[in-house]
Amino acid sequence: MGANTAVNDRPDYDQILQDIADYTLHFTIESTEAWLIARYCLMDALACGLLALQFPECTKQLGPIVDGTIVPNGARVPGTSFQLDPVKAAWDISCMIRWLDYNDTWLAAEWGHPSDNLGGILAVADHLSQQQVVENKPPLTMHDVLASMIIAYEIQGCLALHNAFNRVGLDHTVLVKVASTAAVAKLRGASRRQLLSALSHAWVDGHSLRTYRQAPNVSSRKSWAAADATARAVRLVDIALRGEAGIPSVLTAPQWGFYDVLFAHTNRDLQLKPEHERVFKCPQPYGTYVMENILFKVAFPAEFHAQTTCEACMILHPQVKDRLDDIVRIELTTHEAAIRIISKQGPLANAADRDHCLQYMAAVSLLFGYLTADSYADCFHQQQPAIDTLRDKMVVIEDQQYSQAYHDPDKRAIANAVQVFFNDGSNTNKVAIHYPLGHRRRRQAALPLLAQKFKDHLATRLPAIRCDELFALCSDQKKLESTAVNTFVAMFVV
Repeated sequence: MGANTAVNDRPDYDQILQDIADYTLHFTIESTEAWLIARYCLMDALACGLLALQFPECTKQLGPIVDGTIVPNGARVPGTSFQLDPVKAAWDISCMIRWLDYNDTWLAAEWGHPSDNLGGILAVADHLSQQQVVENKPPLTMHDVLASMIIAYEIQGCLALHNAFNRVGLDHTVLVKVASTAAVAKLRGASRRQLLSALSHAWVDGHSLRTYRQAPNVSSRKSWAAADATARAVRLVDIALRGEAGIPSVLTAPQWGFYDVLFAHTNRDLQLKPEHERVFKCPQPYGTYVMENILFKVAFPAEFHAQTTCEACMILHPQVKDRLDDIVRIELTTHEAAIRIISKQGPLANAADRDHCLQYMAAVSLLFGYLTADSYADCFHQQQPAIDTLRDKMVVIEDQQYSQAYHDPDKRAIANAVQVFFNDGSNTNKVAIHYPLGHRRRRQAALPLLAQKFKDHLATRLPAIRCDELFALCSDQKKLESTAVNTFVAMFVV
C-alpha cells in the first residue's frame, strides 16, 4: 500500500455524539425544578416572540417563501396566521424569539440562548400533533415540548461550559443546530442510528462565523442566525430519517474532521496540554443542570454581559440626571467576556450594533433610568445626542476577580460596577452588582416578574380573553403539561 493511500476502515461514531444520543434517548427527567423552570422558559420565549412582532424589521422576515402558501397540517407561527412547513416555521418562531435579544441566556466559555431551540421543537411538535390527530392517534402534549427543551438546553449549555467556539471565530449557533437536531430527532421517533446520523450531519454542516456579532460588522443577522440553525436542524433530521448514512468520525477524522479543520487551539485560554487542544472538554455528564441555572432577561432587553451594568446605572440615575453636563468620567468596571464582546467606541451603525454596545446601554440607563427595545431604534438614537456624549466619557476597566467569578462554577457571576465622576471633584458611590435579576441566586424575585412579562406581552398581540386563558393555562404546571401541543399553539393563532 502506498504511503499516500488512505485507510478506509470505517470507525464507530465519535464518543461525543454517542453521549449526546444516549442522553437524548434514555435520560429520565426527575428534577422538579427543571420542569418548573422549563415552563417559565416557554412563557418567556413566547413573550419575547410576541413582542418582536411589533417591529417591522422582524415581521418582514416571516411567512412562507412563496406568498400565500398554506401547508396542510403545517406548523403554526404564534401571533400570526401563518401555517408553514416545519422547517420555515422553525425559522420564523426562533427569529421572533431571538429578535430583540430579550430571551434567556447561557454564559460560559461559550455563550448562547438556549430558547433559540424552541422554534424547531414547537414547530415539529405542532405539525406532528396535527398529523397524528388526522390519523386518529393521540397528539403530543406540552409535557413533550418541555422535556425537549430541557434536553436541548442541556446539550447546548454543557457543550458551552468549557469549549470556546468564539475563540476560533465560530458563532455559538453551531450549538443550537446540534441541540435542536437531538431534540427534534427524538420528537420524530428517531432510532439511535438515525439520531447519530443526524447529529453527524449537524457537526459536518457549514457553520456561521461570528463576524455579524463583532465590531465593525454587527448587523441584524445576529437576530436570525439561531433561527437558521434550528431550521437547519429540522431539515437534517428529516434527511437522516429518510435513510441518509452518517459520518461517524465527523469530529475526530485526521485533517478532515471538525477538530482539525475548525477547532484548533480554541482552548488555549484554559491552558490545556497541546494534545488536548483540539478536542471538546466535556467533564460534566448531561442532566438538568443548564435548565436549573438558566439566566433570564427579566427587566430590560440588554445583552446579558451588560445586565448588571444597566441595573447599576439605573440605581445611579436619580443622582446624575440633573448633573449630566458636570460629568467628566464614567468608569465601567467589568469582566473580560464583556470587554471582548460588547465594549465599543465610535459610531454605531444600527439597532443591532447598539444593543451589543456596553457603553450605549449604560448611557441610556444613566440618562433615562430605563432601557427598552425601542431604545435601540434609529429614531430614538438620533433624537438623543446626550447618549453619545456620555459614551465618550466612559472608561472600561477589567476587574480580574470579576472575570474569575464569571467562570467559577460555584458562582457563575456576571459582575459589573459603575461610578460617575464630576468636574467639581465629587463622585457617586461605586455601585457594584454581581448577580443580575435573572440569575438563579435571585430566582424568587425574578419569577413573578417573568410571569408579568409574559402577561404584558400576550396583550400586545392577542385578545384580552385569550390572554387570560393562556396566562391561566401557563400558570398551572400540571394542566399545561397535559395540554395537546396543537391545542396550545392554536390559542396563539390570530
